[in-house]
Amino acid sequence: MLSLRCLVALFGALPLAACNVGPDFMPPLPDLPKFSFANPVATTTSKEATASAATARPIEAAWWKAFHDPILTSLEQRVAASNLDVQTATLRIAESRFRRNSTASAELPSINGSAKYQRELYSQNGIASLLGQLLGPAASSGGGGAIAPIDDYTTGFDASWELDLWGHVRRQVEAADAQIEASEDQRRDTLVSILAEVARDYTQLRGAQALLKNANDNLKIEQDLLQLTQTRQQKGLTTGLDVENAAAQVDAVRAQIPGFEQQESQQINAISLLLDLPPNGLRAELSRSRGVPPTPARVPIGFPSDLARRRPDIRQAEANLHAQTADIGVAVASFYPTVQLNGSVDLDALKASNLFKSTSLQYMAGPSISLPIFEGGKLKAMLELSKAEQQEAGIAYRKVVLQAWHDVVNALVAYRTEQQKRARLSSQVEHSQQALALARDRYNDGVADFTTVLTTARTVLDAQQQYLQSTVNVTVDLIQLYKALGGGWEPTYPANLDGAAVAEVKAPQ
Repeated sequence: MLSLRCLVALFGALPLAACNVGPDFMPPLPDLPKFSFANPVATTTSKEATASAATARPIEAAWWKAFHDPILTSLEQRVAASNLDVQTATLRIAESRFRRNSTASAELPSINGSAKYQRELYSQNGIASLLGQLLGPAASSGGGGAIAPIDDYTTGFDASWELDLWGHVRRQVEAADAQIEASEDQRRDTLVSILAEVARDYTQLRGAQALLKNANDNLKIEQDLLQLTQTRQQKGLTTGLDVENAAAQVDAVRAQIPGFEQQESQQINAISLLLDLPPNGLRAELSRSRGVPPTPARVPIGFPSDLARRRPDIRQAEANLHAQTADIGVAVASFYPTVQLNGSVDLDALKASNLFKSTSLQYMAGPSISLPIFEGGKLKAMLELSKAEQQEAGIAYRKVVLQAWHDVVNALVAYRTEQQKRARLSSQVEHSQQALALARDRYNDGVADFTTVLTTARTVLDAQQQYLQSTVNVTVDLIQLYKALGGGWEPTYPANLDGAAVAEVKAPQ
């Protein structure tokens, strides 16, 4: 008969011969297209060449520094620590690590200690009435004597250990490790999006302020035209029709100002929200007008081979595929026998003084084996489900890679064509301003009517607004390009993602 020591030695050696059932994960090939980022579409002529061009150089993680705007840089440096979505994604990393540690605990024995005291009274009419020899002479003679209560003292521990012979737990740990990677890349993806959103809102704020300034400048021009028509009317050189048309034009320009002020306020509040601040929390810092962040002459956008490792959504999709592959191994292991070592050691006595004597020792030890025989098709269905989910994760990975390439190419095309549009709008502004000056001179000389002046002034205002909006769009398109390239990607994370870090998160007041 094997002793307890022999049993422990025998089953303790079994994990050395254990195996992992199910498929091993192989990182998928991203199947990248064979072309350069710098020329994803047909080239343009020399006259249409853009002022800011993409170059195949390593992308800077802190891409916003290329705009040389200290306020924008300050906002971007603060958003990672302040944004609530980033904080939530950070906590999810900690949560995934806690789940992994909980899963990995199944690889180790489970030991539980216990201590118990009970005061017990047996029923005189129960099973004890059949054991007269234990109840004394009174009960044996039919006297019906009372059964005395007894004390029962027990202490000890029990242990169990499921031997992971087929890799059931190891595959679960593998899937949990992959989920940690997925949660880390989810935080990266969140941060990349938030950094781009801050820059986009900041650019649109500066655009709204530029449009507001342009409206005020044009309001002064329209007021000068109104004054001119009033002077000419007093001299009898024109009629009240010109005065009314000029006054209407003044009101039309003045009516645009509240809309630009609203846009300014909304963009300040949008940035404040991203930095976990109340409405108007950044007004003192952002209310002073500055120009739209200019684009650099050369935009480094990296190399095609880097995209799959830099885009966090691609990395997250790969980690999800890894987790689903490991889950197949978990499902396969469910078909195999489960071997478990169980044991308990107790000290039991009716008197406390006898509890820790050797004669109070009692124990139980031995292995148990459980083999699934009939589950009504449950195990097979779970295996097929795991395989289907892995195939779904594979398709999702391919779609994310394909979407990434579309995002980059579309952003490059938008950035190039918007610069061409802005260049032509700049030329339109120049020509319309010259036309307005000529129209005013001809009106003063009595050669042209006032309708020509008004029409030309409206053309100038419209061309200027379109040019300013195109300037905003150029910068926004560049921000979108940086986002599509995975700009702002974090290589490392703070190591302190344990319970203490979770407790440091501020609760709403």
